[in-house]
Amino acid sequence: MKPSLTRRGFIQSAAVGSGVLTWLSVRHAPGAFAADASKPALLGGAPVHPGGWSDWPKWLEAWEPAVIKVLRSGKWYRGDGGHVAEFEAGYAKLLGAKRCLATASGTTALLVSLHVMDVDAGDEVIVSPYTFIATYNAILINKALPVFADTHPATLTIDPTSIESRITERTRAILPVHIYGMPCDMDPINTIARKHKLAVIEDACQAWLAEYKGRKCGTLGDLACFSFQNSKHIPSGEGGAVTGDSDELLDRCHAFHNVGRATGSFKGAKPYFTRGSNYRMQQFQAVILMQQFDKLAQETTRRRMNADYLSVHLKEIPGIQPARLPENSRAVWHLYPFRYDAQHFNGLSRDKFLKALNVEGIPCSGGYHEQYFDGLLDEAMNSRGFKRLFSAERLKAWRESFQELKGNREVCAATVALPQNLLLAERRDMDHIVEAVRKIQTHSAALAKATG
Repeated sequence: MKPSLTRRGFIQSAAVGSGVLTWLSVRHAPGAFAADASKPALLGGAPVHPGGWSDWPKWLEAWEPAVIKVLRSGKWYRGDGGHVAEFEAGYAKLLGAKRCLATASGTTALLVSLHVMDVDAGDEVIVSPYTFIATYNAILINKALPVFADTHPATLTIDPTSIESRITERTRAILPVHIYGMPCDMDPINTIARKHKLAVIEDACQAWLAEYKGRKCGTLGDLACFSFQNSKHIPSGEGGAVTGDSDELLDRCHAFHNVGRATGSFKGAKPYFTRGSNYRMQQFQAVILMQQFDKLAQETTRRRMNADYLSVHLKEIPGIQPARLPENSRAVWHLYPFRYDAQHFNGLSRDKFLKALNVEGIPCSGGYHEQYFDGLLDEAMNSRGFKRLFSAERLKAWRESFQELKGNREVCAATVALPQNLLLAERRDMDHIVEAVRKIQTHSAALAKATG
């Protein structure tokens, strides 16, 4: 598995990989080759975890009648029934938000929010660089510049102390990302935003039910965005949501996502239509999602318990450091990350550690990499539109600023991430994860030599 694999592809492949891991367990089983259980599987030993992991997403037959009823009705479009509105009310209640708007995806939720918070062509948005590429793209689609604040190596989220120096006269918003379901430190972010009169849009696309100081992510900024894509904890294939506490803002969001139709207090420039697009959720998606509310709560509790257990035991291993959360906060662990220090593993590289851990039957990846060097942002800055909107000096300085992201570089180079379905397993399976890391450390010198 490549360290740079996207998190959604990683989660999907983790379930598929269970069959491969079962094959490995047979191939290396003591009865077949008399493999030494204490030796790393990569060196011919038996894998610590031979049994595979649960599939994702999960479907329950009990959900089928409600979905089939909608499909047979032929009323699939949002305007033909009340299921989407029912989901919106239920999800807002789940988070403690005043309002929720269902959208076609997490990306469209971002597009709606950026538009409503008046992010326009030639503007700048301060954002975390450690995120799925959709966060970058949503800003670029608005012909705005994603200006990266640094990532804090201990938290893997945006470093509030790096934000203010990035603010210019063109800055319109701050877009913190609750990556892997870990809350950002929102109090200092909101303080900076109020000082400079900036909007705050939470990218909570991986943070369903995550909590910061007694409040749920999705209620901590002006607007917040969620995703219900297939890899998510509450999936419907595709789907998203915008949440917030302002009726005025949510009316504007609703109008924009519904081809500009006037909504509530917002009438636009004309009596009926204003600028907008079609970012609506479908009725059967809402029905699928509503039936998962209780499941989401139960599985969130289980993930937290297993993640807490892993953190207690993994941090006892020299060179392994679980992520740090803000005070009085709780994550939901879309991926469970920890930092890996090769110095405590006889110089065994992070990539070789990942390979060894995967062969032990523990699916893992390196999380995100330095995506701003992949060419996407160069393509944007060299486009006709961006050249018209920004001076050559500004684009050059922006491109050079990527080199300043030392915290993010460290996070990209040192992170090891486990998929969320591992956290739904039994306690003995968590012990397998810890045991596999310990085994690799014990034999790290041999692994470094053998795989070098």
